[in-house]
Amino acid sequence: MRVHAKRAGALVGGLLFSAWSFADWTMNMTPGVTGTSNSIFSLHMTILWICVVIGVVVFGVMFWSIFAHRKSQGYKPANFHENTVVEVLWTIIPLAILVAMAIPATATLVDMYDTSESEVDIKITGYQWKWQYEYLDEEFGYFSNLATPRDQINNRQEKGENYLLEVDNPLIVPVGKKVRLLLTANDVIHSWWVPDFGVKKDAIPGFINEAWTRVDKPGIYRGQCTELCGKDHGFMPIVVKAVPEEEYNTWVAEQKAAAEKERELTQKDWTLAELMERGEKAYQTSCAACHQPDGSGAPPAFPALKGSPIATGDIAAHMDIVVHGKSGTAMQAFGSQLSEVDLAAVITFERNAWGNNTGDMVTPKQIFDYKNQQ
Repeated sequence: MRVHAKRAGALVGGLLFSAWSFADWTMNMTPGVTGTSNSIFSLHMTILWICVVIGVVVFGVMFWSIFAHRKSQGYKPANFHENTVVEVLWTIIPLAILVAMAIPATATLVDMYDTSESEVDIKITGYQWKWQYEYLDEEFGYFSNLATPRDQINNRQEKGENYLLEVDNPLIVPVGKKVRLLLTANDVIHSWWVPDFGVKKDAIPGFINEAWTRVDKPGIYRGQCTELCGKDHGFMPIVVKAVPEEEYNTWVAEQKAAAEKERELTQKDWTLAELMERGEKAYQTSCAACHQPDGSGAPPAFPALKGSPIATGDIAAHMDIVVHGKSGTAMQAFGSQLSEVDLAAVITFERNAWGNNTGDMVTPKQIFDYKNQQ
């Protein structure tokens, strides 16, 4: 009863103080930060005002006719049929209006679909529920995962300013450069949408869609997946950071060096403690959403790993299901999503966390050899 009273009080307060409740509410689109988004905004405003003028003229004539020629003034309705002039006018005028609207709309659409002469090419792949960004010209890539803490999602902590719109690795693009985006998906249909860019494009498995953007202003821009792609659809944000070209080049060099270092780690002699530390981070990022942070799972769709036959049984079977997934279930194949180091670390973590304590250790070299045997 008390809960219902609180909800009713909040509703009444919102209605009484609507100016506070809707302080950030607006009725129009935003211009955005790219040439495309500004063209879309200008087109929107042009067509809006055309519609306003049409509405004012049509309703103005209608209301004037109703008022000025009302029956009480003695007017009698005119009787006419098949007036050629009227029929020609109400055909030509709408046609001229449509042509006037179609010309700028077509020019904007042609520009939106022109991905030629790009200076940066990025492949974007949608996964449940994260994005992979691959810089094709630079030969490196990474995954972008939701960074909002689970405590905020589960209402154990106050929600942050960018709740569900923050990631661990944002997409980095240079300001003033034409960036071509190649979009696809690994599992189901996703949709990559950043309102400030005027870009919204479906990511479809087995198909590549193209889009492009040129960001004119440095900053951080946020978006979301706009295709209902599964239970965590709302936890699949997009964050793009636009930086000056010099800063972008420095970042690219750092990423290429980090990718090379990651490849070298495959040959490193790892200890159980090192694998457990890295494995916990990989698990929280890639596995905890389904199997829960404490390994308890969410049966029957997501079985528990704590004390499970997979995490405590045959190592080869454990490696197989993590690398290749399980057909007909929600278990994804992580062989292409995680590096050999992270695969080895997360398997080691799962076999020794939550009281499993098998003492087993899987090395990156074992994962590398296992993949090559397939």
